Amino acid sequence: MASKRSRRNVSQQDEEQQEEEMTEYEKKRQQRIKENKERLEKMGILDLAKNLKPAPKPNKKPLKPAAAPADLTSTRRSSRLTGAERVDYSEKSLKGADYVLIPAPERERRGSLRGPGSRKGRKHSEDEEICIKESSIPEVYTEEHGRLLGDCKMVWILDVDGYDEDGHRIYDQYEGKHCHQCRQATVGRHTMCSKCKTVEGQLCGDCLFTRYGENVVEANENSSWTCPVCRGICNCSRCRRAKGWVPTGDIYWKVKKQGFKSVAHYLIETRMEHKIKDPNQKDVLEAVADKEFERIDGEVRSDHNSVLEISDDNKQGGMDEDYDATDSHESSGDESEE
Repeated sequence: MASKRSRRNVSQQDEEQQEEEMTEYEKKRQQRIKENKERLEKMGILDLAKNLKPAPKPNKKPLKPAAAPADLTSTRRSSRLTGAERVDYSEKSLKGADYVLIPAPERERRGSLRGPGSRKGRKHSEDEEICIKESSIPEVYTEEHGRLLGDCKMVWILDVDGYDEDGHRIYDQYEGKHCHQCRQATVGRHTMCSKCKTVEGQLCGDCLFTRYGENVVEANENSSWTCPVCRGICNCSRCRRAKGWVPTGDIYWKVKKQGFKSVAHYLIETRMEHKIKDPNQKDVLEAVADKEFERIDGEVRSDHNSVLEISDDNKQGGMDEDYDATDSHESSGDESEE
């Protein structure tokens, strides 16, 4: 009993101490709350509010039916293959290889230029028609542009260099290099232009092959190699817009089916001056083209220098609309990498 009384005395002392510490404002506030509660009790409002509250519903979870036992037998497997060893399609014959080169004559025999780690299940559009929107400025090329087109002795294999073992591209904003075409900072081989020696001359192996028909290994071995920008045949979305032309979008696989080496070969070879039958139209297009190339020669480079210097600092830029160099490029909806 004595201990209980001592505890009560202590609690009372604590309450008295707390009351003393209360500010004048808190005392008035507590007094108002107390008066309001007493007033509501006298009016019967508190009891009425309690009666209006609906009774809580019991939380009954519906029982889920037991799942049917999984079929232990192999599904969709031919009876003639019963007992036969399964084929492991995940084997990577090129595992650990930095890059793979196949002689150009084997291009047609092999058919596909994708590496074994490339993503499966993607279907290219059956519509092989190439549709590029007309631009306000005519797009016409001369024989000089045709002579500036590149080539390669060895075929570049897509989706291998700069990809992991599962076929996913490796992006690295610190160790990766910026590609002028797809504007992605990735690991793997990139070109270096002997003329401009800037990020404009950096292209990844997949973009260089699909967009210009060249091999990055051969380009790096050539000390006098110049980039498409310096040659005036760059078909990236940014360069085409600067020239007043609409980006090509993802058309590599379509031009390949039509027998062209790359997007650049398709654009230049199908838009040569001699292919224009109307002489009046030819003169107009030639004059406009010459004027535009002279005007844009300086503008494109200055625009690229300002934009790409920022991109090079950030390393990991936004994806180009025409990011179509590889299978992963296609899924991006790159309508810029022309």
